Amino acid sequence: MSLIRLDNVYKIYAQGQENQVNALDGVTLEIQRGEFVAIIGTSGSGKSTMMNILGCLDVPTSGAYYLDGTPISGRSRRELELIRSRKIAFIFQGYNLIPSLNVWQNVALPMLYQKVPLAQRRARALEALERVDIAAKANSRPGQLSGGQQQRVAIARAIAARSPILMADEPTGALDSKTGAQVLELMREMNREGTTVILITHDNGIAAQADRTVRVMDGKIVHDSLWDGVLVDLPVSRAVAP
Repeated sequence: MSLIRLDNVYKIYAQGQENQVNALDGVTLEIQRGEFVAIIGTSGSGKSTMMNILGCLDVPTSGAYYLDGTPISGRSRRELELIRSRKIAFIFQGYNLIPSLNVWQNVALPMLYQKVPLAQRRARALEALERVDIAAKANSRPGQLSGGQQQRVAIARAIAARSPILMADEPTGALDSKTGAQVLELMREMNREGTTVILITHDNGIAAQADRTVRVMDGKIVHDSLWDGVLVDLPVSRAVAP
């Protein structure tokens, strides 16, 4: 059974109105456990909308989404929150750190929603910070850190959560090339340890770091490297893994 499955998914804004937008237009996709997949596209292509649906931040207008066999379409906001807390860790370009919390408290926050005891939350947070070489800043506030350091904290938060899926939205977009390469290597390390990684990017060079690339344009999948040399004329909205 696939870890992730989209079946003929549409996400429509202003449906039935003159300015209707099909942000996703009949997308079908499967992702297996342990894959490292880059979803690539320009601004407005639909890649961020796809990430929001894959990450249970939004639901499709129509079509079906199954996460680890669980149907997601039609779930309430509270149900989506519970699914995210158990299944998905996020890394965003904007870091999404809480300024009033120190570094280790930011890293430990997802574990609060997982109902992990305080002592264990702190131990796991410090262990994750050690892995990304920023444990010395555990008691600092995010505002005292550089952009690269804040992104390391965001990665430590994803590591500490121990979620089976990592979704990274343009995680290197605000970083210099050296720090960006270090962030990608940390993500590859998580993938080698069994985490399924989904990387959202507009950058071909960044996407090339993944094992599989899925290109999105005008709300459709127009290329999936899984099929290179196999099904040249596969319809773009039916690019499904076997």
